[in-house]
Amino acid sequence: MRGFGRCLAALVVLATPAAGQEFDPASLDLPALIECRADGPTYNDFALWLSSAPGAVETLGWTEVASGNPFLSQYELPAKIRVFDRETGSIVFTAAGPMAVLDGVAAPELAKELNVMAVFSTPQKFLGEKVVVHSTE
Repeated sequence: MRGFGRCLAALVVLATPAAGQEFDPASLDLPALIECRADGPTYNDFALWLSSAPGAVETLGWTEVASGNPFLSQYELPAKIRVFDRETGSIVFTAAGPMAVLDGVAAPELAKELNVMAVFSTPQKFLGEKVVVHSTE
């Protein structure tokens, strides 16, 4: 069964296209983005660069693969990464951000381990959420 490590972040950002072009791909800490340890501006700079810089995916060495879901973009990574104390070589992007594809992990078990509250849970689908940062500027 495939499970997804997921974190939901709501961000309101005013950015210019030039801001995303300033992103340095060598500074990418993908596990920090997936685990919601990165701050909003860091994620926004990366996301803007990834979506607007020509050849960004190739620069990272990622290979796009068919996800079977029109709302997900899936990529195989050139090297495995460690997220939530597990190893993966595949990630997906949703409107909420990047997620790790974790094979052999039951989503409800991982959610319990990470203190993620189930919003919807069946054997076929799991949706959960956990607030990791709440701030107002």
